[in-house]
Amino acid sequence: MAVSIRTIAIIVAALGVKAFVFGILAEIKKPASGEASMSKGVVTCKYPSDPSVFFGFLSIAALVACTLVGVYSILYPYKGKPVPYKALFHGTAMLVFFQIALLVSMLAVGMLLWATTTEIIHLTKNVHHHNMAKCPTAKTGLFGGAAFLALDASLFWLICLMLASNAREDYFGEAEDDQKGEYGQVLITEYETKEESKARKF
Repeated sequence: MAVSIRTIAIIVAALGVKAFVFGILAEIKKPASGEASMSKGVVTCKYPSDPSVFFGFLSIAALVACTLVGVYSILYPYKGKPVPYKALFHGTAMLVFFQIALLVSMLAVGMLLWATTTEIIHLTKNVHHHNMAKCPTAKTGLFGGAAFLALDASLFWLICLMLASNAREDYFGEAEDDQKGEYGQVLITEYETKEESKARKF
C-alpha cells in the first residue's frame, strides 16, 4: 500500500499532539511533594498516587516515534520515486529546519527523561537519613516544558516534510523538462532529416 505525504503528515501531527498531551498530564498529575514521617532517626517519604512516571514514558515513546516517522517521511520514496539526498538538502532552508527539528526533538526527549527518571528516583529511594520538612518530587515545570518542546518538534518535522515535498516537485519537474527538451531535439532532427531527403530528390 502506497503511503502519501498527507498520511505521513497526519501521523507526525498526531504523535506530536500525543507527546504534548501525555507530557501535560504528567505535569498535572505529579504531586507537589510527599509526606515525611520520622522513625528511629530515619525519614521515610510517603507519596500519593503518582501516574506522572507512566505518562512521562508514554510521552517519550510518542515523541521518539514522531521523530523517527519525521526522518523517515523526508527520505521515503513516494510513489516509488526516490530523490537523491543532494536534491532534498539542496536548499539552505531544508538543512536549517532539519537540524532544528533534530535538536528540539533531542532536547524534548532529554527533558522528559530527566523529569521521569528523577521522579522514579524520588519514589523508589524514599528513605533518608537527614531531616526534611517535605519530600521532594521532580522539579515543577520540567514535564510541561518538555511537552511544549515535543509539540514544537512535531511542527518542525511538518515544515521539513513540506520542504521535502517542494524539493521532490522541483526535482521531478526539472527531470520532466529535460526529457521534453531531449524529445523536442529528436523531433527537430527527424524533421530536418526528412526535409534534407526531399531536397535531394528535387
